[in-house]
Amino acid sequence: MKMTWRWYGKGNDSITLNHIKQIPGVEGVVWSLHDKVAGEEWEMKRIEEIKRQADEYGFNIDVVESVNVHDDIKLGLPSRDRYIEIYKDTIRKLSKVGVKVICYN
Repeated sequence: MKMTWRWYGKGNDSITLNHIKQIPGVEGVVWSLHDKVAGEEWEMKRIEEIKRQADEYGFNIDVVESVNVHDDIKLGLPSRDRYIEIYKDTIRKLSKVGVKVICYN
């Protein structure tokens, strides 16, 4: 088991990575791109930016809090396939930076 800490991201959280680094045993941060709405693409540049920020403090980014699922997928609407492809693409991008767990709420 690895101890991680929930982090809302630089500029979104009053707790900085420097603060988290001071907590004994914390190895990683649980994160997300909170400005992204359901169905919106997660760009590799943004994902890599989070990875660089975490790497700077020696943290892993193994866990993403949530990649929001678009309502069209949940409702089985004809437009769902487009949003499923975006979701799959995001999962592939996250795996490239070492993400192992994507929580779904």
